Amino acid sequence: MDAHTWQRIDRLCQWLDEETPSASGSDVRLLRVLKISEEMGEVAEAVHGALGTNPRKGASHTWEDVEKELIDVAVSTLVALRTITPDAEKLFTTRLDHLVDRVLPERS
Repeated sequence: MDAHTWQRIDRLCQWLDEETPSASGSDVRLLRVLKISEEMGEVAEAVHGALGTNPRKGASHTWEDVEKELIDVAVSTLVALRTITPDAEKLFTTRLDHLVDRVLPERS
């Protein structure tokens, strides 16, 4: 991820802050973390729709819908992380490096 991505995440956080002034402090953090679950539910619905496994709805979604919903989960997660800490970019990069190093250690 580059700085431009985080600038756009900051813009989304600012917009959310301006559009939901009634939520504050820990409420904002909680709501933004809960949003991840909401978006994940939409991923599950899209997967069921792409596979046509809901007999009532049939093939209601495509794999492109699943892709879009997965991106929504990722963006919601980054927004929540930025809401919780101003060091989101650094923490994300550090954690990603740790996860990659853990499963793909450098070979000597």
